Amino acid sequence: MDDQKTESPQTNGTGSRSFADLSTPIYGLFILGILYTLYIAHQIVLPIILAVLTSLLLAPLVKKAYLRWRIPRVVSALVLVLAVLAGILGLGAAVATPALEWAQKAPEGLSRLLVGESEIMRQIDKVSQSAEQVEKSVEELSKDQGTKPTTVVLQTDSWRSQLMSKARNGIAGLALALALTYFLLVSGDRLIRNFVKQLPRSQRKTVLRITHDSQHQIAQYLAVLGLSNTSVGVLTGLICWAIGLPDPAVWGLIAGLARFIPYLGNMLTITLLAIVSAISLDVLWMMVLAPISFIVLTTIVGFFLEPWIHGFRMAINPVIIFVSIFFWGWLWGPVGVLLAVPLMTVIQVVLKQIPRLRPVYRVIAR
Repeated sequence: MDDQKTESPQTNGTGSRSFADLSTPIYGLFILGILYTLYIAHQIVLPIILAVLTSLLLAPLVKKAYLRWRIPRVVSALVLVLAVLAGILGLGAAVATPALEWAQKAPEGLSRLLVGESEIMRQIDKVSQSAEQVEKSVEELSKDQGTKPTTVVLQTDSWRSQLMSKARNGIAGLALALALTYFLLVSGDRLIRNFVKQLPRSQRKTVLRITHDSQHQIAQYLAVLGLSNTSVGVLTGLICWAIGLPDPAVWGLIAGLARFIPYLGNMLTITLLAIVSAISLDVLWMMVLAPISFIVLTTIVGFFLEPWIHGFRMAINPVIIFVSIFFWGWLWGPVGVLLAVPLMTVIQVVLKQIPRLRPVYRVIAR
């Protein structure tokens, strides 16, 4: 019995190396599992993320209303959620009809801008003549062989049915996000306190400090970003209206939403404004007025006003921002592209607040 010694995993060098060698693949599989779950369950995950971000943005207002005017959280949260819903419905009602009309007119105007109407008709005639010749050749060949050509019919969903399906899913997701936002505003703090009570006493203050600091910084950043983007959108719409562009509300909305996407959003807005101006206007200096005005406006807001309003800025390397935009866009589509920067804000704050994760924050920092 004495000659046989049992070695524990801590003293067994080979065993310890085997466990360490397995840890990295296990973490990799765990991360892949999370990404796969986020991709498959996006119809549930996206409303939850939207609700969390919206609650972070509105939570300071609910707290201030309760502390200063003693307004119950139930009432203030309901008013804010209804205000958000009214804003979304009003904005959609004001923009939906002009956007659909522009979607119908845009291909024709763009074709006139690029190649001209006569050139398109000539190309279409050539393609039609080639198709007719091929059809006649096939008919003659089938007659010679005594066979009848087979007609193949492909059944696909029309773009209207696909649009209606996506609209139904979007409305359901929006309803879920608003409902969850209301409950987070009412009972979110209580949920955090109940969670903290389950932790060891030595860790409670640290977790509360991280939660409160993260909520404050994220709410501050999202509030300033939303306010500045709304200002840019309104001013862009007014500029488009002043120079006579059609549907200025649509371009103002696009300009405001696109600023949530760093770099790419501004380039997209400038390109769209240039194309719309070239199609709709005849004077050269008026064609360049809308894009140049947007560039000047974005420069003033991005480099002067936003840093002056608040000291918390995105200190993340632009490469990381680009990668995050492409990654979340690939994972969740256009909604993921819009959520890329707010999500990076949350990740940045969490990495910066937790000491063990602070080295990762230093790697991705600017």
